[in-house]
Amino acid sequence: MPGPMGGSRGGKTVEKAKDFKGTTKKLIKNYISKYKIGIIIVLIFAIGSTVFSIVGPKILGNATTEIFNGLINKISGNGGIDFGKVGTILLTLLGLYLLSALFSFIQGFAMTGIAQKLTYKLRNDISAKINRLPMNYFDKKTNGEVLSVITNDIDTLGMNLNQSVTQIITSVCTLVGILIMMLSISWQMTLISLIVMPIGALLVKIIVGKSQKYFKRQQDYLGHVNGQVEEIFSGLTVVKAFNGEEDAKKEFAKANKELYRSAWRSQFLSGLMHPIMNFISNVGYVGVAIAGGYLAIKGRITVGNIQSFIQYNKQFTHPINQIAQVSSMLQAMVAATERIFEFLEEDEEVETYVEGTTTEGLRGNVTFDHVKFGYNPENIIIKDFNADVKEGQKIAIVGPTGAGKTTMVKLLMRFYDVTDGRILVDGHNIKDFKRGELRQMFGMVLQDTWLFGGTVKDNIKYSKEDATDDEVIEAAKAARVHHFIKTLPNGYNSELNEESSNVSAGQKQLLTIARVILADPKILILDEATSSIDTRTEIEIQKAMDNLMEGRTSFIIAHRLSTIKNADLILVMNHGDIVEQGTHEELLAKGGFYEQLYNSQFEEVEE
Repeated sequence: MPGPMGGSRGGKTVEKAKDFKGTTKKLIKNYISKYKIGIIIVLIFAIGSTVFSIVGPKILGNATTEIFNGLINKISGNGGIDFGKVGTILLTLLGLYLLSALFSFIQGFAMTGIAQKLTYKLRNDISAKINRLPMNYFDKKTNGEVLSVITNDIDTLGMNLNQSVTQIITSVCTLVGILIMMLSISWQMTLISLIVMPIGALLVKIIVGKSQKYFKRQQDYLGHVNGQVEEIFSGLTVVKAFNGEEDAKKEFAKANKELYRSAWRSQFLSGLMHPIMNFISNVGYVGVAIAGGYLAIKGRITVGNIQSFIQYNKQFTHPINQIAQVSSMLQAMVAATERIFEFLEEDEEVETYVEGTTTEGLRGNVTFDHVKFGYNPENIIIKDFNADVKEGQKIAIVGPTGAGKTTMVKLLMRFYDVTDGRILVDGHNIKDFKRGELRQMFGMVLQDTWLFGGTVKDNIKYSKEDATDDEVIEAAKAARVHHFIKTLPNGYNSELNEESSNVSAGQKQLLTIARVILADPKILILDEATSSIDTRTEIEIQKAMDNLMEGRTSFIIAHRLSTIKNADLILVMNHGDIVEQGTHEELLAKGGFYEQLYNSQFEEVEE
């Protein structure tokens, strides 16, 4: 069970929801309402379990009264204890407790099923949503923030929903039931118990008000610490290579210290709830004990009733304490739900295709018509890009870092849409095609390799799921990676993962190239595709690429200008514009910006 204020559980912290009412309504309407029957079952069995449990102390008090009266009668010589009657009372009590446990088990089973089905559906919704989000969303968010929604927030929702719904029902039923049982025994003793309630409520309000801001701060710093850990571990090789361990430790220590301060305050205030509620309970207990003794002497209540009332009095603050816990759990749950809904309600990629437009029969003529683009509308980085590419041409895009080379490729594949101007494929604006269908025309090899956990064969087949084994092998041979694959323990069925230390960066790149070869696209995009490959392998793969690019429109982004000498057209970019274009020989003859770039590489080598 969480601390009195729900301070932490499994590393989760409490954060106040921005729109508690609105988010709760949305959660009930869109998700929980689908499980009405299950909720009704939970409600019925939770009430039943609570009722059977509440009646117990009263019945036990009857047994105590029977024993007490029997002893008095025996002392006075008028008989003794009726053990048969006492046994019947205790068996009845045992039966009620067994029923209570059975009902509690059933409602717990049903509620767990509802919570897990709901989180299962939410994860599916989020997974589907990720694929519909525009790329600029991920420019604004870190991987950690997106992962936090899928893991932490959904876990918080599922766990707290499972507990809070049950606790709300049982706590309310217990509170009302105990109050009724106490009144049935003695209204005077009940009044004494109730006098301390406003004091407890006031203290709860004060503590909740002061602790919430620290819980919020704790959540924020927890995000900083998690992000820093993720960043350091992701770039651990770089950190070690540059002896950055000490700096990383200092930065982490600073963030961790802030997290410690905010967490200490929030948990301290949270921890005050339990002793305060215990103190209030004990004060009420003392008052009840005195009043009960007085009423028993006067003959107004029995000894068994005093015992029952004391039990009820001790239990009376428990549901109040539980309601306080549920309050913080609900806040954490709704705050997490808000972030989930914010993610699910993010603007999606807008499909602007024209019905009936298809990529079938397209040959690969590409025109950039006065293209302008900026990741931020106020900062245009591609100012006026114009180029006319004929089918089958090998186009190289060169320029200094930040010139906009990779951005043009992203625009071509509609990872982003142009701010102004048009990109045409065989005379069709690329906005007229469905994104998925448009991207089937392209094969892309990036500088950063991407392989997923699975077999070598599955990784190559990622571009063409229905490819035969022979087609996979042919693609691997064309990419000059077949021989390497055969050296692996299980060949094409060898598993690849993050720990695949026997696969070099260059070999991973060759596998991604084999994937593109298998796809057999109309247009190729090679973004520094041979940057991770040694010189000997580069010569081999270049031959394979030349065969692959034969008859296909190809865009090659390269920093090593020696690799694109045989390009049909070289586009030289600088500050988002094409400053020169032509063949390698033509550009060198001009003696302009391209010649400076070309010669600078040899100067760097000589230095």
